Amino acid sequence: MMEALTKLCSLDFVAWRGFLFSALILNFVFTCQLFLLQPIVSALDGNPGDAAALFERAQQHVKVKKYSEALNDLNAAIEVDPALSEAYWHRASVLRQLCRYEESEINYRKFLEMKPKNSVADRELSQLLQAKGALESAMNLFESGDFTKALEHIDKVVLVFSPACSKAKFLKVRLLLAAKDYSSVISETGFILKEDEDNLEALLLRGRAYYYLADHDVALRHYQKGLRLDPEHSELKKAYFSLKNLLKKTKSAEENESKGKLRVAVEDYKAALALDPNHSAYNVHLHLGLCKVSVKLGRGKDAITSCSEALQIDEELVEALVQRGEAKLLTEDWEGAVADLKLAAEKSPQDRNIREVLMRAERSLKLSQRKDWYKILGISKTSSASEIKKAYKKLALQWHPDKNADNSEEAEAKFREIAAAYEVLGDEDKRTRYDRGEDIDDMNSGMGGGGGFHHPFHGGGGNFEFHFEGGFPGGGFGGFHF
Repeated sequence: MMEALTKLCSLDFVAWRGFLFSALILNFVFTCQLFLLQPIVSALDGNPGDAAALFERAQQHVKVKKYSEALNDLNAAIEVDPALSEAYWHRASVLRQLCRYEESEINYRKFLEMKPKNSVADRELSQLLQAKGALESAMNLFESGDFTKALEHIDKVVLVFSPACSKAKFLKVRLLLAAKDYSSVISETGFILKEDEDNLEALLLRGRAYYYLADHDVALRHYQKGLRLDPEHSELKKAYFSLKNLLKKTKSAEENESKGKLRVAVEDYKAALALDPNHSAYNVHLHLGLCKVSVKLGRGKDAITSCSEALQIDEELVEALVQRGEAKLLTEDWEGAVADLKLAAEKSPQDRNIREVLMRAERSLKLSQRKDWYKILGISKTSSASEIKKAYKKLALQWHPDKNADNSEEAEAKFREIAAAYEVLGDEDKRTRYDRGEDIDDMNSGMGGGGGFHHPFHGGGGNFEFHFEGGFPGGGFGGFHF
């Protein structure tokens, strides 16, 4: 028993001795690491013990465009060694890149006090002042609406001397947006988001560019991403809910139109258009929708106005031309209808529906240009044969040239017109064809000025024969027997 206990104690002593020996070795290693790596750690952590190392690291940060980290190191280096002139110069340059012009100017002047004959620093200070003035001018030009000149200041001066200037970059994007150069807005904000994918202003402006291109799904995704990052961002909220409301109004208009609720659809289209009158890429379709509904309602003038608005935005919109042509038929602007429909047919020569509508318009135009025989005889289209004959006899007697010696030329013309009207309307077959809109002009080719006309009729209780040949020589009316 005693022997076993002695062995156990001997083993514990060996174990403890091994443990203590290991601890001493680890402590020695740790101490060596501490002393050997201390200079490196100090430099990496910006320890105020080595201004040169901080300055060197700042230069490396500038090369990879990590300007904030570079400024931190330069600030630390100057704090360690206020006489390190190069640090002031580099800090001035970084601040100029970021368009922090007042701070940059102070550092340039501090460096030039220490190194008064440095021509490069003098030139950079001059560039700084140019960039500062150009940025101020660009902002004023933006406010006054001169977007082109403002863009020149930003591109040719500010971003040349201050390429990392966020203020200038976003001003450029807003200028492009105001100038309706939406593709460039998307491109410029893409560069910004590549460096900072969570930049809320870039997400907002890029979303607006897609919105004005009527790419609403992509616009909504940009707004939604921004709102996930900041749910209370006022401009993002406004843009998001305005777009949702526009889509809701449009959907309501289209649904009511399909259900035949045309008057309600008109109000929905008008409400959607009122939300953003500047949204041309989308409003062109709203104007067209309103035009089509107005045509269905027979509101020709309203339809013409809506379709003209659509064509002002997109003059190549064939459907708007067709619908405006239909609307002009409603207002009896036959020539205008034919002009619109001909242009539509030229732009879409394979469309049979357009050709059919054009033919209808041309027929209406032709009908509008022919004489209205009913109007000439002073009767309605429902008049009976006896009423037509009665009206004819009355007018023939009224305009008899012998009874109108003082105005024989006018009477002669009237008399011929009355006779021509009766020749068509007094013949049942010709009248039927005339009412159908058929071309019967050739039927009356013998009525003009000379060719003979002989027409008997009976009425008023006695025989009546009207006969004239070869005009009315000498103002007389040869061959009239009554």
